[in-house]
Amino acid sequence: MPLSPPAAEERTAVLWCNLGSPDEPTAPAVRRYLSQFLHDPRVIEIPRAIWCLILHGIILRVRPAKSAAKYASIWLPEGSPLKVWTVKQAKLLAGWLGERGHRVSVRPAMRYANPSIASQLDAAQADGATRVLVMQAYPQYSGTTTASVIDAVAAWTRTRRRLPELRFVNQYHDHPLYIDALAQSVETWWKHNGRPDQLVMSFHGIPERNIRLGDPYQGQCLETARLLTERLGLPATDYRVTFQSRFGRAKWLEPYTEPTLRELGAAGVGRVDVMCPGFPADCLETLEEIAMEGREAFLHAGGKDFRYIPCLNDSPAWITALAAIAEQHLAGWPTQRSAAATTQNVPR
Repeated sequence: MPLSPPAAEERTAVLWCNLGSPDEPTAPAVRRYLSQFLHDPRVIEIPRAIWCLILHGIILRVRPAKSAAKYASIWLPEGSPLKVWTVKQAKLLAGWLGERGHRVSVRPAMRYANPSIASQLDAAQADGATRVLVMQAYPQYSGTTTASVIDAVAAWTRTRRRLPELRFVNQYHDHPLYIDALAQSVETWWKHNGRPDQLVMSFHGIPERNIRLGDPYQGQCLETARLLTERLGLPATDYRVTFQSRFGRAKWLEPYTEPTLRELGAAGVGRVDVMCPGFPADCLETLEEIAMEGREAFLHAGGKDFRYIPCLNDSPAWITALAAIAEQHLAGWPTQRSAAATTQNVPR
């Protein structure tokens, strides 16, 4: 009776997901990206028929050219900053986990645009992955971001017969090493640049209605800010927590970032440092909206000195935190070569 072939070694993959970015800083590429992004019902929660009329009749006709110019102002030789940093973070995470003895692949994926979540799940499965840990570049949970990634993974599962085991990291807003990475970034910045009169922590905004319906995002942002300022030893008089990127006419989380910067400038505050704790990678919202538009708003209102503290990007403390979070959620999965698999590969 012929022997059955040895079972293939089971593999584990980590999917490191971020929001996404246009493939290039041009109006057609931005239109494709915005169309995918703004068609997501997790992002825009108004009746589809009404929203599609607004989206296709106005927004996708007007906004792509304006947004393309903004993207062009921050574009790197290697491409979109968000994509460049996300890819680098995935490589560094893979290296760190490898040094810790874990045999896992780490693949960057984008909720919108490329490389898509579906394509990277296909690639992981083609590479033999039977287990996938889905991690997201959203420390604070929101239905508009975190749940949307889960939706994309779920959509992929509906098109496949054999599915890998799946785990999701939904939030890490209060993880000690994440807070420590943020604190180190601020302390290092202040060591080289001195301390400001005010530290502004700007988080991405969402509609206030979402919070009333049960989204925990606002509370988690405030908890991140509380833990960070406690770690830095800042009194309440020395910092502000704000929300940026308001879209449309609905009321979003307040206070808004740009009006706050204008208020501080008009009040005679000399120097403001702004950071974006909810963004692990620099992107359009940090490099253009904050570092450029926010600077102009503060200085034009009478402020003297505006400084932007970069996102965590590839800082060692951040990659250490990211790896610790991954290890926590990989627990129980065989991420190292088994003794049986090793024996099978020994020449006889």
